[in-house]
Amino acid sequence: MYYPYYYPYYQPMNRQNQQQLISNIAHAINGEYSAVECYAKLIELAPTNEEKRQIREIRRDEEKHLRQFSRIYRSLTGRQPDPQQIEECPTNYRKGLEFSFKDEQETADFYQDIAEQSTDPFIQQTFRRASADEQNHAVWFLYFMTKRR
Repeated sequence: MYYPYYYPYYQPMNRQNQQQLISNIAHAINGEYSAVECYAKLIELAPTNEEKRQIREIRRDEEKHLRQFSRIYRSLTGRQPDPQQIEECPTNYRKGLEFSFKDEQETADFYQDIAEQSTDPFIQQTFRRASADEQNHAVWFLYFMTKRR
């Protein structure tokens, strides 16, 4: 018996779902902007060159996500996003590592949710890749935390 290859039915988003997606992307932009700002401070607090180098690399990833999400936001709304810092940065290195670890873990899950919410393959791929990056960042912060014990 012949079974045709199944292609999921593409269904455009309704207006309410589109608005929720835009709102989530705006929140992601604010989160990335906050991370970029906080990681600049964390780099200054880092005690070793290895940690400074790795946190700089993480910060570059966050800057890339900020640019990508901003482009997506512009394409969906026709407006430039206005990023806001939504989180206070810890001023202690150990607390900064703990804060960053938890934030990266939560962000990875949030980005998976955005990928699943979207029907656009480019948005899905962008947020899945960013989620994987966030998971990688969390591992680095966990590693630095365990080194400090």
